[in-house]
Amino acid sequence: MYIENIALKKSISSWLFFMFWIISVMIIVGGLTRLTDSGLSITRWELFAGFLPPLSENAWEKYFDLYKEIPEFRLQNYDMNMNEFKVIFWWEWIHRFLGRLIGISFLIPLIYFTYRTSFKKMFNLYLIFFLICFQGFIGWYMVSSGLVDRIDVSHYRLAVHLMIAFIILSLIFWNFLNLKNLIPLEKKISFNLSLLLLFVVYIQISIGAFVSGMDAGTIYNTWPLMGSSYFPDDNNISSLLSLSVFNDASLVQFLHRNLAYLIIILYLFIFFRIYLNKIKRLYGPINFIGIFLIIQVALGILTLLNGAQIYFASMHQISSILLVSACIYFLYLNKNLSN
Repeated sequence: MYIENIALKKSISSWLFFMFWIISVMIIVGGLTRLTDSGLSITRWELFAGFLPPLSENAWEKYFDLYKEIPEFRLQNYDMNMNEFKVIFWWEWIHRFLGRLIGISFLIPLIYFTYRTSFKKMFNLYLIFFLICFQGFIGWYMVSSGLVDRIDVSHYRLAVHLMIAFIILSLIFWNFLNLKNLIPLEKKISFNLSLLLLFVVYIQISIGAFVSGMDAGTIYNTWPLMGSSYFPDDNNISSLLSLSVFNDASLVQFLHRNLAYLIIILYLFIFFRIYLNKIKRLYGPINFIGIFLIIQVALGILTLLNGAQIYFASMHQISSILLVSACIYFLYLNKNLSN
């Protein structure tokens, strides 16, 4: 998007920067909502009615009674009291409140900036707003999967919900970079190679959502082996060729581990290619990716060794935001900035 008015350009840039961070917080809170098993505590859609939390004991009893009707309470949390319910309720309520806040914080400035510029120049941002609205629908679609026949949400729907969040975050960051006066690189590496790195990281995040949704991080809490062997001993290698692989906790954990190794190999290939070709402008960006990748892997191992303990698991998700952001920046630097 090309905007001549420098002050207006700065305002839009600041707004996108704010949206990037509030959506990052949303992803972190969403992860904590999952890790605390809080995502099914509010069993109704409540697009507008749920904007305020319960303000009376009767309101709290109503929410608690609705929660008592679903399988998670009847089969798992049947001895839960009101104070315990309030803990999981607040996580889910904050998550939904942030969703509403994001929608409002994006739409109102978007309308204002459209008035100051044009719809054509802001068209990309309207697509992002559509994704934000769609994300709200996917969030409810995910929650609804855990209200009837199971005590957890579908890990497939959880993965879709998380990936849309990261796509929204990435698009906002990309548009933010578009507003910066970055000096074009004289030497680059292949844009497709940069895109491949980002794509594999996205796939890894999706598999990570499977791990979280299936509680696969609570089994095989050893590294580098899974128990006493490289491959989980409760499965056969041939099972990797079956579609049921994504429904098996030990195989999902195996895929998550090995995809991390693949990302490291791909990263090292790009790293050495940059240094061998002496593309000095890319030294910093590729080094930052390496730092965040090391942190991400280390936190992943600590999460595993500690049985998916909430602190390490949350830090692992936070580092994924940093890793994706670094990959987006690296991808942007390797695109044709003259177009």
